[in-house]
Amino acid sequence: MKKTAIIIIVIMILSMASSGKVLRRTLGIFPSNVPETETLAPETMEFVYNYSWCNDTTSQLEDNYTTDQMLLQTGPNGMSKFSSYKNLTVDSLLMNITPEQVAQAAMDGKLSNGEFMTIFKNYPQGKITHTEKICMDWFRYEEDMPEFEWELTDSVANVLGYECHSATCNFRGREWTAFYTEDIPMMEGPWKLHGLPGLIMKASDKDGYYNFECIGIKSKADRPITIYKVPYNTTSRVKYYDAKHRYDVNPYAYYEAGGHGHIDVYDEDGSPMLDAYDPIELPFDYIERDCIK
Repeated sequence: MKKTAIIIIVIMILSMASSGKVLRRTLGIFPSNVPETETLAPETMEFVYNYSWCNDTTSQLEDNYTTDQMLLQTGPNGMSKFSSYKNLTVDSLLMNITPEQVAQAAMDGKLSNGEFMTIFKNYPQGKITHTEKICMDWFRYEEDMPEFEWELTDSVANVLGYECHSATCNFRGREWTAFYTEDIPMMEGPWKLHGLPGLIMKASDKDGYYNFECIGIKSKADRPITIYKVPYNTTSRVKYYDAKHRYDVNPYAYYEAGGHGHIDVYDEDGSPMLDAYDPIELPFDYIERDCIK
């Protein structure tokens, strides 16, 4: 398979205004084409979720939440896929424009990616497969389907006209509250969440740092469940989080260590930022808190 060509790299640095302390660095890399895909199964239904997570739990940034729309596709034998709806839109755009148009589309903000996290349940059977792109690298790990020790509670909510009942559990360092509807009798939900007697329509951790809410349902869906055919780094959940953490605290150094070249970073006055390669302290915790100490 040919390597994906890089058209443009966008660098963003977010600092606390009063001290100049860097709280987040991002590295946007826009490809010129879409990786090939392999069809795993037909889908039976699909559900769109709003996903938001807090990228600054210290509240030092004014815009401290990231949002994306995620698509939950369900298929036969309990298989499902949870992935970014935005990335599907970007993929569709890339497949219908010329390489010459890609750079302009990137400059116009039309190629802004969503979450690269993709969660497959029961692929293979009884397992969760997590795939994700970190910088230029694709990672993939499998784990047994986790068991959630849900405790049913008395709260009730209405989501998309469905009466939903609540349940709570502790999972990998977070206390979750979920609302599920028995009117959609499938033990499914967003991300890795599952195991209740109905579809999880809404879920959040106790602090409100990670939130999922269903905003759309398509009962007669015909979009296939697919997976990218890319050279994955097959790893473990712990080693995946280690790579993710190394990238988040120092994205330019991660890019350079991968053999992709050196990135020169300048401030608004055009002067080199000599501390651009210094690691930063992340102002948030990952959705699973048990892997990074």
